[in-house]
Amino acid sequence: MRSILISVMLIMVALLIYNSVAGGDGGMKKQLKRSGESMSEHISKISP
Repeated sequence: MRSILISVMLIMVALLIYNSVAGGDGGMKKQLKRSGESMSEHISKISP
């Protein structure tokens, strides 16, 4: 029983860390979106 509780708590901590890293204000998702927009803008400025 104790090992199950510890396992569940570790999973919850891992999920909280993931959410704070990926979905926070400066998270990966927002940085990827900004990076994609920057690359798109740079590519559109290239003349053929």
